[in-house]
Amino acid sequence: MKPPRWLRRLGASAVMGGQALAALARGRINLKELTDCLMEAGPGTFLVVAITGLAAGTVFNIQVAAELTRQGAGSTVGGILAVGLAREIAPLLTATLVTGKVATAYAAALGTMKVTEQIDAITMLRTDPVEYLMLPRLLALLVMTPVQCLLFFSVAAWSGQQSSTALYRIPPQVFWNSMRTWMQPSDVPSMLIKATVFGFEIAVIACGWGLTTRGGPREVGTSTTGAVVMILVVVALSDVILTQLLFGTPAP
Repeated sequence: MKPPRWLRRLGASAVMGGQALAALARGRINLKELTDCLMEAGPGTFLVVAITGLAAGTVFNIQVAAELTRQGAGSTVGGILAVGLAREIAPLLTATLVTGKVATAYAAALGTMKVTEQIDAITMLRTDPVEYLMLPRLLALLVMTPVQCLLFFSVAAWSGQQSSTALYRIPPQVFWNSMRTWMQPSDVPSMLIKATVFGFEIAVIACGWGLTTRGGPREVGTSTTGAVVMILVVVALSDVILTQLLFGTPAP
């Protein structure tokens, strides 16, 4: 029985991801394409990430800080927000934003090149499309997704402090001291590890779905949508595993 197409595409994407890493190990990087991809995955997405981080920190306080303040636990608001952001909210929401902004662009661009036979032309010129097109995009997200995640965390923490002070009269010093008390030294590095893994998965699936697009131009949209759905599923499943590995505590 033939496996479903999504499974075949996922396997092909994984193989292409391995080929891209092998090309990276050989130092065969298209610097011009890499620069363009870094700009697209970095500065082109900063504003969206910052605005979402601003909203996330404020909404958290509206939902949680009010209840904690009523119970006399306002001094714990900063710590709870910081732990929630570092361990789950920041990497997961950053991955979702990068998927919507960057992965769709990657899948659509490569899918269009595939159905218009530009990929075939590149192959006929004895150039590896994975090395020429996929590797720069993979590198861009490996670099920029952790940067975006750190930006999200910083903005959300700042907006949380501002809103908790303005709405619930929690002194800034109390908020920041709570953050320092609750956070573990490994929380931020673990957050960045999560973001890096998510960035790798996003790039591999987006490029893989683009390079395996079949049919005419109408299939590009279908392929792009399929890439987004698969990315969200894979990121959600890997998030469970990473959370247990990085933050889970063994049973006594």
